[in-house]
Amino acid sequence: MNVIFIITDQQRADHLGCAGNSVLQTPNIDKLASEGTRFSNAYVANPTCMPNRSSIMTGQYPNTCVRSFGVNLPTHIPTFSGVLREQGYVTKCIGKMHLSFWHRKLQKDVRSPEYIAGWMNPATHEQMVKDFPSPYYGFDSVELVVGHGDSCSGHYEDWVAEQDPGVLQTVRALGPRILTELYRKSPVPEELYPTSYLTHRSLDFLERYAKGEHGKEPFLLKVSYPDPHHPCTPPGKYADMYRAEEMELPPSFGDVASVQNHPYLGQRIDTHGLRNMMFRTADEEEVRNFISHTYGMISMIDDSVGQILTTLSRLGLEDDTMIVYTSDHGDMMGDHGMILKGWIPYQGILRVPMIIKVPGVTDGHVSESLISSVDLAPTILNLCKVAKDEQSGDMQGLDISPILEDPKRELRDCCLIEVDEYDRDVANRSDKFQPAAGRLKYLMTGRYSLVVYDGFPGYGDLFDLQEDPDELNNLWEKQPELRAELVEKLLFEVIKQQTFYPKKQAVA
Repeated sequence: MNVIFIITDQQRADHLGCAGNSVLQTPNIDKLASEGTRFSNAYVANPTCMPNRSSIMTGQYPNTCVRSFGVNLPTHIPTFSGVLREQGYVTKCIGKMHLSFWHRKLQKDVRSPEYIAGWMNPATHEQMVKDFPSPYYGFDSVELVVGHGDSCSGHYEDWVAEQDPGVLQTVRALGPRILTELYRKSPVPEELYPTSYLTHRSLDFLERYAKGEHGKEPFLLKVSYPDPHHPCTPPGKYADMYRAEEMELPPSFGDVASVQNHPYLGQRIDTHGLRNMMFRTADEEEVRNFISHTYGMISMIDDSVGQILTTLSRLGLEDDTMIVYTSDHGDMMGDHGMILKGWIPYQGILRVPMIIKVPGVTDGHVSESLISSVDLAPTILNLCKVAKDEQSGDMQGLDISPILEDPKRELRDCCLIEVDEYDRDVANRSDKFQPAAGRLKYLMTGRYSLVVYDGFPGYGDLFDLQEDPDELNNLWEKQPELRAELVEKLLFEVIKQQTFYPKKQAVA
């Protein structure tokens, strides 16, 4: 079976029409959901880009592969793309990878093929192209995008130069603005915006595959959009699709005091060097504009997905192709008076869209069963009929394919989420202490959300998501028996996911 793996960047689970959003227009992704299984309780393994993307690709928790920004995913750790490549699959990635560091690095004498400054600097761009490795984490071919919004480079920049050299200078001038603006209408034409690049290159791959130019083996096509991650910069008509004044504020918008007085979050919100990346509070005008611009970006992604699905059908590949749609993490989007991301205890960050369509198996169901990002790799490999002894024995996720046949089936009673980041001054790349992350453990049970923080004994967050979906009432002190039960469950889940190193070997 062919696989198209679609992943967005920083998209909430409720930012789809099929997930109940009555404002956002996503008819193509909604159609995909009507033919697949949509998971309403899909959780990240880590609430930020690089660690969770590594967990998706490897089926392992962040502490075993990439626990922190600035650490490359070790090349000896198998990825599901690499396993499929070994099985003879044609493997192609178009868009964002982020399996190697973009900016700061935490390992001496280690380089990154995705180093963003190297791609965005005209003096070193050509060398980055020449030095890009192949295969790369199991992909025979990668057409890379680094950056977010319209502040992007990578192979995308070369495509822009081929399509319209006059727009290249505009694209290059936008690069340094990647962390200085929250939202704006992009000056890049719709047809040359990064999302259009992914559309164009994906359709080209499918057309060439259908003509036999890639051989007769099945394919894995990863389509990885850098949107809707901030800066939120929809181009053309997408910038005008949603009016900021018509965007509704979330019910918890006025609860900003809870994060300002939070023992962990209060040290981190709005700090210098982090404010344009994470842990950011926002006023009403900023939130409404942030939502409307985000919606524009998602609608453009939806149109792109529609073109890919239409082409797949026209080429006669639809009945032989599995499609996965997900994101790497969410966004606060006004919840508790905050926007952007961070190591935050709320559902807007932790829950992501998840749709899996398998021809002949799925049929438009919604499953409330718990699943995790670490479950994707083993699930894809099992659906592709890869024998167990040819998969990585280190994968910690579950094969959730039985849920595709029976959406009410439950394989998990909880999801573990972990954060293990350095506390340091990210912006100035110094070792001078500035609160950034630290170590956190989360437990999601479907009804309850529990978060504990290293360095904060006697404190945690505990929410009843059934009775308190807006997470306004912390039960940590109010229900000590429930807290003790969930903390014990978290302890055993942490023990269970620890790996065995060094591995036992046969002794003569």
